[in-house]
Amino acid sequence: MSTEVRVPTLGESVTEATIATWFKKPGDAVAVDEMLCELETDKVTVEVPSPVAGTLAEIVAKEGETVGVDALLARIEEGAAAAPSASAETPAPAAEAAPAAEKPSETVDVMVPALGESVTEATVSTWFKQVGDTVAVDEMLCELETDKVSVEVPAPAAGVLAEIIAKEGETVAANARIAVIAASGAASGTAAPAPPRRQARKSQISR
Repeated sequence: MSTEVRVPTLGESVTEATIATWFKKPGDAVAVDEMLCELETDKVTVEVPSPVAGTLAEIVAKEGETVGVDALLARIEEGAAAAPSASAETPAPAAEAAPAAEKPSETVDVMVPALGESVTEATVSTWFKQVGDTVAVDEMLCELETDKVSVEVPAPAAGVLAEIIAKEGETVAANARIAVIAASGAASGTAAPAPPRRQARKSQISR
């Protein structure tokens, strides 16, 4: 069904106006009361709203033209665009729900690395990070001291430092758990290769 858009009443003793701007073009979807165009007279500026929802089918009076009161400005096809736009948006919430399933995090233990030959324990000297801090893979978390060397412990995964088990000054055994990282599901894939890389680095330091 086609609906006509006409020039509204312009005010006392005002019989014509000039079309200043069209906010919509043919083919655009419009809502009820959405502004279609702006008219200018020597006294006021008048905005013309859409009388119905649908699609702007035709613009009869172009920008710059002078029109009288009740002159035909455009035609709107009612409801032509309303149904497709609504159905197109309905799958959106379902699509947004998919990434949410990937958000659950897992924890990754931070262990004391190999300390060197005949070295079985170390003292936690300094923590470079605090609980709640964000850490990157291989970022240094803390420093351990033995009677032979100092060993820095890197993060085995990216995430957030969730818990510090061994505080500064505590003595820990080789391969003891000293902290926990809350790693995202995406970061957990990088956690597996981290320990071999970490141990190789520490064995070089111990020499």
